[in-house]
Amino acid sequence: MTDNSDNFATLMKQALAGDQRAYSELLQDTSRLLRPFLAKRLSFTSEVDDLLQEILISIHKARHTYDGKRPYKPWVYAIARFRLQDHLRAHYADHLHHADDLSEIEETLQQDVTESAISYESISGEVEKLPEKQATILRLMHQEGYTAREVAEKIGMNESAVKVAAHRAYKILRQKLEK
Repeated sequence: MTDNSDNFATLMKQALAGDQRAYSELLQDTSRLLRPFLAKRLSFTSEVDDLLQEILISIHKARHTYDGKRPYKPWVYAIARFRLQDHLRAHYADHLHHADDLSEIEETLQQDVTESAISYESISGEVEKLPEKQATILRLMHQEGYTAREVAEKIGMNESAVKVAAHRAYKILRQKLEK
């Protein structure tokens, strides 16, 4: 592959005219062009490969929109950016969905503990038997009244890790209290 933009435009024009060899070469060169672009923005090679395939399919479907009077690379990068944004939006929406589920579980568990008329003081002995980090989190949240975000900042964890640790602690306490 040469870095000459005219080569991409020439190959695209030939491909649009029906030259299968030129089309194959264009897609290979485009893959080599886009792989570093995607690798800088995604964590896993498998994600890069999957997204690159999706981009090549999008290029194939949109090839009729290419204007031969304009440069090829900006056209391809525009398609790549849109596909990357779609991928990241779906990826983070999935993570956000799981985070919402976790917060719902935490709320349910907190309601169960408070509705059963059990105070923090009445179970503080059991809380102290928990692993240190979980005990600290519950102490800060329920005895001192900090939110999960405030606890995270105070002990140097991220908020979701604090929620997970609290959830696990609630689960252990529930099992002990049910006995």
